[in-house]
This record gives sequence, C-alpha cells and structure tokens, in this order.
Amino acid sequence: MSTTTKNNFVPIVIIGGLFAIFGFVTWINGALIPFMKTINELTEAQSYLVATASYISFVVMALPASYIINKVGYKNGISLGLAIMAVGALVFIPAADARTYWLFLVAIFIQGIGMTICQTAANPYITILGPIESGAKRMAMMGIANKVAGALGSVIFGALLLSGIDEVNEKLGSVSDDEKSVLLDTMADSVHTPYIVMAVVLFVFAFLIRKAALPNVEAAVEDEVTTGGSTQKSIFQYPQLWLGVIALFVYVGAEVIAGDTIIAYGISLGIPATEAKFFTTYTLMAMVATYALGVFLIPKYISQKNALVWSAILGIIFSVLILSTSGFTSVLFVAALGIANALVWPAVWPLTLDGLGKHTKTASALLIMAISGGAIIPPLYGRMVDANKHELVATGIQEAEALSTASTSSYWILIPCYFIILFFALWGHKIKSWTK
Repeated sequence: MSTTTKNNFVPIVIIGGLFAIFGFVTWINGALIPFMKTINELTEAQSYLVATASYISFVVMALPASYIINKVGYKNGISLGLAIMAVGALVFIPAADARTYWLFLVAIFIQGIGMTICQTAANPYITILGPIESGAKRMAMMGIANKVAGALGSVIFGALLLSGIDEVNEKLGSVSDDEKSVLLDTMADSVHTPYIVMAVVLFVFAFLIRKAALPNVEAAVEDEVTTGGSTQKSIFQYPQLWLGVIALFVYVGAEVIAGDTIIAYGISLGIPATEAKFFTTYTLMAMVATYALGVFLIPKYISQKNALVWSAILGIIFSVLILSTSGFTSVLFVAALGIANALVWPAVWPLTLDGLGKHTKTASALLIMAISGGAIIPPLYGRMVDANKHELVATGIQEAEALSTASTSSYWILIPCYFIILFFALWGHKIKSWTK
C-alpha cells in the first residue's frame, strides 16, 4: 500500500500543525488531574476520570467518525472536528462557574469527540501520504509536533492552574465551609481565560483547514488478497488489524499513565507542585528526542518492526526500575517511559494498515477506538493506588507515606502492557490470516 504525491511538504506541515493541536489539548490533562482533584475534592480514582472522559470518546465516536470521513473527506472532517473541540473548550466556562465535576467531564468528552474525528482523518492521511515503508518516519514527525506542543501546554496550564495549589490544599483542612468555598471558587475561575483563548484558536484553525491546500489521497487497492483459495472481503479477516488494535489499546493506556500521572505522583512523594508541574514535560521531551531519532533512523537504519521491539523492551525495563527505586529517581524513570513510548504509535499504524486497501478508513477507526485504553488503564491505576493506600493506612502507616508507597507500587500495571506490545512487534503484525 502506497500513495504518493508530487509535493507532500505543505500537507505534512499542515497535518503537523494539527498534531500540535492534538498534543496541546491532550497533555494538559496532567495538570487538570491534580487541579480537578483539589477544586472538586476527589479521590485518586475519581480524579483520573479526567482521562476517562477524554479517551472514552474514541470508543463512542470512532466508527461514526469513519462514516463522516467517508462522506465529507479528510479535510472537511478535520475542520468539523476542530470546531467541536472549540465548543468543548467553551463548556469549561460554565463548568468552572458551577464548580461541577460532571460538567467538566462533559466538556472534556466533547473535546474528545472532536479530536476523535480529527484523529480518524489525520492518522491514516499521514500514513498513506507516501510509501508505507516510511510511514513510521512521517508519524514520528507528527509525534514531534504533538509532544512539543503537549509539553508547552503542560507547562502553560500547569502554571495557570496549579499556581498556589499546595497552599490551598494546606488550608482546606483548617478553614470554615464558607472560606473553603471561596478558595475553591477562586481557583476554579482560573480556567476562564485559557479556555476562551483555546476556543478562539480552534475555531480559527477549523476555518483555515477548510481553505488549506490538502490533496486528496487514498490507500492503494491491495485488499483483494486471496487466502486458502478465497478472497478476503471482510475486515474481520485481517488478524494483524485486531492485534494492532490491542497493542495500541495497552500502549495508549501506558502512555497516558506516563504523562498524566507523573505530576500527581511527584506530589504524592512530597515534591512541591511548583516543581512537579514540569514533570509531564520531562516525559514529553523524552518522547520528542526519541521521535527525532526515529525520523533519522527509520527506515534507513532500523525497520519499523525493530523500533517497536526495542520500544517494548525498554518499557518493561523502565517499569521495573520505577518499582525498584524511590523519590525523584523513580519519577525520572516514569519520565523515561517517554523514550519507550515514542515510536510505538508511529510503528503500529503502518504495520497494521499495510495491505488493508479499501478497508483502511474503517481499520483506522478501529485503531482510533484503541485510544480508549487511555480511558480505562489510568483509572485502574488510580483505583489500585486508592486500594493500596487504604490497606497500608489500616496497618498503621501514615496517610502521606501510604499514598507515596501505593503510587509507586501500582505502576506494575505497565509491565503486561509492554509485553503485549512486544508480542505484536515480534509476531502479531505478521499474522495476515486466521488460517495460517
């Protein structure tokens, strides 16, 4: 499967800008989680519903998004998705005024719907905008734009939303209910300006995308593959697709844990929020550096498959080191997961879509649905932290120490995720038929 155009530079730059928007909006969750936990007085598990609201939309909307893209095309679909994301940003304003958690989650979910439509269009578009053998290279370029913008978003929103959060948390236990309400209302109001600006920018980009010079590209028709004397006509006859979906599901869960829990993790270890607010940036910069290596190395020096193998192995190693260390060292190994995670998404997409031909758009929707791993696995981590903390407190350990210990030990959930990715890298992507 390969589709080429005479000049892909402008489309790549435009889609790179789109991936930057994805990154900015997605990775502010790392700051939103401790922010929501404070202003809505949530448990660890409840606070991670921020990730659930963001990523569950990919389950709800991926197949409808595929239908929309088939009807209106890649460019119009992207424009529509951006406009929906802008609407979601505006819903943050009444959510902050009411300081109502479910309304915040609705706003995040609406943004997730818009992002689902955009992602369903943008990922296959950039994958087939050239030879499939270099698909991971182009995806790595998109990853650089995504994570640099994500790091910028994390820093900006960390500064805006987490400023003074340590002092607020200290006061909450000693002030009256009226004083507590004033403190939390004032803190909640800090979302007004950034989300109004975000909405304006998204609406502008939605308009510009409609006017952009994006060529129409389609996957080459290679779907009429015969197996056992019959022609494959159903998407269910491609095992590598379903195994790719599973690999992406656990990968996104692991990536979100690495990026979205690290700030709260640092705070649980006693590190001040003024320092911890930068930790998501550490993870994302590790990813950016590895993406840059991927752009240079793939496919000339290392294949997409081998990049995925080494990513999975590093993920296993870093996960074990998180469990084996403590304090800031452990935080650094959480950030180092960015190195392990960077090339998974770029490699899984072309390995999975290779040979799917006319099924590419539907397959892309299924791969986008796998982003729901970010909705399920991080809250499981949060529930494990809560359960382990309560168990430790029951044995007489102080709550702060129990929280830090439980937060560290619960990272074991990452290890099976990376083993699944390793299986796909070594064997899963090669299984082209259920009969072989």
